[in-house]
Amino acid sequence: MTAALAPAALDAADWQARRAAHEARVDAWLAPHLARRRTGGRHPVEDFLFTYYSHRPAQLRRWHPGAGVLLRDADPAEFGRDYRADAAGVTLDTARVRVRRAESVTWIRGLLTATAGRPAHLGCFGMHEWAMVYRQTQEEVRHNAWPLRLSPERTAAVVEERGVRCSHFDAFRFFTAPARPLNLLTPTRESQHTLEQPGCLHANMDLYKWAYKLSPLVASELVGDCFALARQIRALDMRASPYDLADLGYPPVRVETPEGRAEYAATQRDFAERAAVLRARLLAALDQAAPAAD
Repeated sequence: MTAALAPAALDAADWQARRAAHEARVDAWLAPHLARRRTGGRHPVEDFLFTYYSHRPAQLRRWHPGAGVLLRDADPAEFGRDYRADAAGVTLDTARVRVRRAESVTWIRGLLTATAGRPAHLGCFGMHEWAMVYRQTQEEVRHNAWPLRLSPERTAAVVEERGVRCSHFDAFRFFTAPARPLNLLTPTRESQHTLEQPGCLHANMDLYKWAYKLSPLVASELVGDCFALARQIRALDMRASPYDLADLGYPPVRVETPEGRAEYAATQRDFAERAAVLRARLLAALDQAAPAAD
């Protein structure tokens, strides 16, 4: 699948409208988070993308048109050091960005391509979140302001009964020490290109990370689309976790039951299909901005 190419040129009214729409979309996500941050409040679902990932709110809000787009009647100072102006308008200096980001772009392209080429595996049932609290007390767990749905003993029993099949390094590294030997794999950063698969919730949430790391080579609307999917994935991630977040409006997906596992797998499949579209759009944007031949 190849994304449609951006228009070669945008009149001032058009690019300003796109920028305003992006800012309004992001502001709706940012406002509750920034309000909590001012008061010291925390939300285990809605704040996650802002605390786990390195992209700051102001960076998410800033609009970039993507590579190969000419902005008429624009000031390059509005967009940053990577933009240049000529008589026709302002464009991203893609060559400059590609030189500076060459290693990162190559690594990300390789990971996206490898992941897209594999079948989706949907049998993990969110046990990675359970492995992160395995054999811990309520006081020891990461989100200890929120209760566990089951006792620590019953939580551990579910992990041992179901087993853990996690292929994602950045989830595996948060497993408790006694949970790690229970996983079928031992993911590492070096094996990420080999193990990452398109059914994994965390791999699909990470599309947001790869999108913002590729910015400004990719349009901010695509970064926003990846963020929007990641928000929804995070909600399932925590609904299927051992935490009880019903009071926050997140009813549990009880993966300790057959019905809960069926619900989880169906939603996971939907996310995998939607993530595949975004992964293809990221690769298409890279092909436009930094051809594979480079």
